[in-house]
Amino acid sequence: MDNSHISALNAKHHALEAKIRTEMSRPMPDTYLLAEMKKRKLRLKEELAST
Repeated sequence: MDNSHISALNAKHHALEAKIRTEMSRPMPDTYLLAEMKKRKLRLKEELAST
């Protein structure tokens, strides 16, 4: 994989991480939204690991 693709995956991973932190800091976080974001983050991490 080229560096631009890896950089894009890293950027998406970090953005999701920030969104997860923001959602978790809310008084009543949306658990469904959190679960979906964590799944997406895990898929990105797995894709990065396979490169």
